[in-house]
Parts: sequence; C-alpha cells; structure tokens
Amino acid sequence: MSSIITMVRKELTDAARDKRSVMAGLYYAIGAPLMMCGMFMILIGQITSPEALNITITHGERAPDLVKYLASNEISQGDEADRKEIELVISPDYAANMAKSQAAEIVLIADNSNEKLQSSIRRLEKALQEYSAEMGSLRLIARGIDPKVMQPIKVKVEDQATSDSKGGMILGVAIFMMVYAVFISGMNLAIDTSAGERERNSLALLLSHPVSTRDIVLAKVAAVTIFAMLGLILTLVISKLAYGFVPWQELGFSVNINIDFILLMLAIGLPIALMAAALQLFVSFMAKSFKEAQSYLTIVLIVPMMLSMAASYNIAPDTLQWLPISGQMQALIAFIKGKEIPMMQLALSSAITFVIALALAFGMERSLKSEKIVFGL
Repeated sequence: MSSIITMVRKELTDAARDKRSVMAGLYYAIGAPLMMCGMFMILIGQITSPEALNITITHGERAPDLVKYLASNEISQGDEADRKEIELVISPDYAANMAKSQAAEIVLIADNSNEKLQSSIRRLEKALQEYSAEMGSLRLIARGIDPKVMQPIKVKVEDQATSDSKGGMILGVAIFMMVYAVFISGMNLAIDTSAGERERNSLALLLSHPVSTRDIVLAKVAAVTIFAMLGLILTLVISKLAYGFVPWQELGFSVNINIDFILLMLAIGLPIALMAAALQLFVSFMAKSFKEAQSYLTIVLIVPMMLSMAASYNIAPDTLQWLPISGQMQALIAFIKGKEIPMMQLALSSAITFVIALALAFGMERSLKSEKIVFGL
C-alpha cells in the first residue's frame, strides 16, 4: 500500500507541473454548469416574456378585428426592417364570409424549413387558432346555442407532480452533464500518464524500478480517478451556486441541488470514475502515440454519452437500464423526482461498473509486460 500511495503522489505531482493540461481537463467541469444556467435563463426569458413578432400582413384592412387581436398578442406589422419572413394574406372575400358566418380564408406564407422561423410560425398559428375558436363560440351564441355543446367531454387533469419533481426533468439534463464531467476531467491525465510517458521514454524507466506492475497500474488508475472526482465535485459546487440564479419559479417549479443529492452523486460517481479511469488508461496504452490516444478516446467517450442520454430522456429499453452509467443515472433521476431509488438496479449497475474497471486494470497489467506496449512498437 505504501508503494501505491507513493506512486499516486508521483503521478499527481507530475500532473500538477503541467498546469495547462490540468486546467484543460477541469474547464468542462467549471464551464458546463455555467453554460447550462445561461441557456436556461435565456430559454425561460423567451417563454415567459416573448418578444414582439413583426410580420407582413397583406390587406389587413379587410380584417381589422383579426389585426387587433393579433396586436394584443404582440403580433403586428411593425417596422419593415424588423419583420420576419412571414406573410399573412387576407382573402378578398374575408369580410363577406365572416358576415355570412362562413369560413373565411387566410393564407400563411412562410418557410417551415427555416429553423429560425419555426417558433414564430407556431406562435402565429396558435394565435390564429385561438381567434378562430373565439369567433366560432360567438357564432354559436348568436344562434342561441351554448358553446359548451361543442365540448361533449370535459377532461379534468389532476397533476400530482410537485415543484421539485417537475424540476427533476430539467435536472435530468444537468445530471447528464455531471456524469460526463467524470470522463472529461481525468482524460488529459490518463493520456499523459500512459501514451505521454511512453513518448517521453519514462514508462520503461518506471517499469525498471523495483515496483510491481500491478502497483503501477493501480496508482495510475487512482490518480486519474482523483482528477475525475475533482471535476465532479467542481461541477456539483458550481451547479449548486449557479442554479440558484435561474428564475425557475417563472415556470412553476424549482431545481434544488441539496446536500443529500451531492452525497448521493459522489457515492454513485466513484465507481463510474474508476471505470472511466481504467477505460481511458487502457485505450491510451493501446494507442501508439499521444495524438492517437486522443483520437481513440474521443470515439470511446461516445458510448458513455449515449448511455447517459438514453437514461436522461428515458429512451433506453429496460435491459439497458441495468448497465453501467444508465442504471446509476436512473437512480439519480428517481431521487431528484422524489421517487423510490431502485436499489437492486443501482447495486447491479454499480457492481458491473466495478467489474469492468477491474477487468480493464487486469488487462493493463498484462499489456505492460509486453514490449510492444511499453515501447509503442
């Protein structure tokens, strides 16, 4: 144990000398929560306080009531320079058909393939549908018919979701970013202490010392795991501070990163960090150069990212939810929504995570006894 601790101190000391590499690994842990909060603040602002929508209304004089209704919903002609590429054309017989209680035609001209216009088009369509429903109700009332006759079934929805459980849907995306921080934070150190040491010809020198290969592997895994957990801690701390500035109450829910969640996240993140460290080191040792290791790890990281996304958006089949990362994320999402944590699922996925980490560490131990791996032949 003393030799392993000494080796871990050596790895951490070597990593600390290259401050740029250390910070590059932690930039994600620091920046990702801040970017998420900024994105949520912009999104909430657009939902709660939509900007005025300026469009082109051709022959608006034919439908003055419609134009006034749209203006009350912040939809109008506005200045020509600020207008969206959306045109609303009022048909010549609009007023006559409305007077006869017939269907009046309106033509909406817009490019639905333009992503920048899609939200504006949906907003205009919704306003037109609401105006149409209001006019339909007035026509029924004019004929002495209660508009409720058109609603034979009245659906009453009782939402049992609490403000915290509603916030859990948003926090599920944040959990994905937190889990991914475990893989990103230790990646640079994993490459540097494997492929990097081999390029500097220090790996062979290290293996020549009277230290077992197993101790070297365990020390490297431990060092990378420490960096991965440091990244996770930074992500949690910054998220707890930054998420408090987001006006979640505007949407009717709250997002709370409390101490219980942080402790659970750290406990669940430890086996994931061990597996991430072992996986990154194993792949880096298999690569023949530093750049090649970076390329391989970029591809390898797609797998945990896909598992995280599958769990976050609940698109994974039941069997996949028992696997590493996906199973842990399901437990975290259940916790933040106030539901019972699936302990069997969490225990099995964590056990599989440990087994994979041990298998990768054993594979590294055997590979470091080969000259092809040590000298990159």
